Amino acid sequence: MAEERVVATNRKAHHDYFILERFEAGIVLTGTEVKSLRAGRANLREAFARVEGGEVFLHNLHISPWDFGNRWNHEPTRTRKLLLNKDEIRRLVGKTREAGKTLVPLRIYFNARGLAKVELALAQGKKLWDKRESIARRDEAREIERRLKQRA
Repeated sequence: MAEERVVATNRKAHHDYFILERFEAGIVLTGTEVKSLRAGRANLREAFARVEGGEVFLHNLHISPWDFGNRWNHEPTRTRKLLLNKDEIRRLVGKTREAGKTLVPLRIYFNARGLAKVELALAQGKKLWDKRESIARRDEAREIERRLKQRA
């Protein structure tokens, strides 16, 4: 069986947020969106999720129009519904009401069965000093690795 195939990742999310919890959600797509995703033409940079009326929606996910689409091609940044079970949605409603918590998509991928999935994260925004601290820690770890390699 085939493994999951990642289409797009949100690398900036780990820089801007503390990731508290992760969720896997299905996503409602049109045919041309699926074809465009299979071609790897998606951008998660400005995307975010929001719970509205007991349902979860993904906003600002950019999926480029399919090159061979006709006049019924999809809108690139339309709002898309995410598929989660009721208990997960209830938990997310409670958690996102807390100050500073938000839902951020980390990656879009096709699972082993060929279904498009979104990995959502419950995240809390980092302050500027948190970002600097993360960068300093990462640089320090790199320096240690480099010195260990030189010794060996």
